[in-house]
Amino acid sequence: MLTVSIVLVLGLLLLLWSADKFIDGSAATARYLGMSPLLIGMVIVGFGTSVPEMIVSAMAAFADSPELALGNAYGSNITNIALILGVTALIAPVAVQSKILRRELPVLLGSIVLVTLLSWNHALSRQDALVLLTMFGLLMYAFIRDDLKTCGDELQVESEKEYTAPKLTRAKAAAFVAIGLVGLIVSSRMLVWGAVSIARSLGVSDLIIGLTVVALGTSLPELAASVSAALKKEHDIALGNIIGSNLFNIFCVVGIAGVIKPMEVAREVLVRDIPVMFGVTLLLFLFCCARKGRQGIITRANGVVFLLIYVAYTAWLMYTVFK
Repeated sequence: MLTVSIVLVLGLLLLLWSADKFIDGSAATARYLGMSPLLIGMVIVGFGTSVPEMIVSAMAAFADSPELALGNAYGSNITNIALILGVTALIAPVAVQSKILRRELPVLLGSIVLVTLLSWNHALSRQDALVLLTMFGLLMYAFIRDDLKTCGDELQVESEKEYTAPKLTRAKAAAFVAIGLVGLIVSSRMLVWGAVSIARSLGVSDLIIGLTVVALGTSLPELAASVSAALKKEHDIALGNIIGSNLFNIFCVVGIAGVIKPMEVAREVLVRDIPVMFGVTLLLFLFCCARKGRQGIITRANGVVFLLIYVAYTAWLMYTVFK
């Protein structure tokens, strides 16, 4: 058990380091390819924080642990809103200024409805997964097209100001991408192996481990990005990072895992985890739109509500393990 725990911790540390290198290298490479700072900020960095979830879920699917893949994706979404946004709001209330965010929140709610309908027969087939990946491609096209036409939006201004590509040579950028990708693959295999080994030795399901330990570990890049943005009072980046990550998790992370390995969807996912994921997302939408005619804001009190939900949900999961 000690060896497995050490491998799990080392895998997590390597995962975070590799994700950072991969994002920096990708952002610099995108700059050399002519992408604007806006697109680098919103696409490369925004979705880049979800690379750990994507690699871990793909490796879990290859390792014939689809429950771990699904738990990682859905658990990360719950963690991103209930824990990470809760902590972020406690540090500094998060103002909701961007029209883009008001567009993406309904899309995020719709994505949860879609994945629920696809999973209603307790299975996610390759065809279902391809639907999710196709929707992701169409949304990315629509978002990029609209963003290029929109001027003066708060999120665009802040993205260009905050997330510029690191100053790397072409060779160094390519090396960062290669090293980061290799590190992500190796660390993800370590993390999946460690998580599955611990789960089976304790008699805990892969789903519970994915929803808790793995989800929290792979969500650390979102925590770092959102807290950093909140401290700099770049509110829309703090919120946009979480919304973008959650969209990526549903459409791309679940989609890729489902293409690799069609999976059964346990009853608990449909009656417990997806409703909680939808509930915290709906609550986020209500908090953002609560002040009619005025700027929305996620207050410290809202942050406390999110944190209480996360504690209650985690306690619920632990109860199911030890009852």
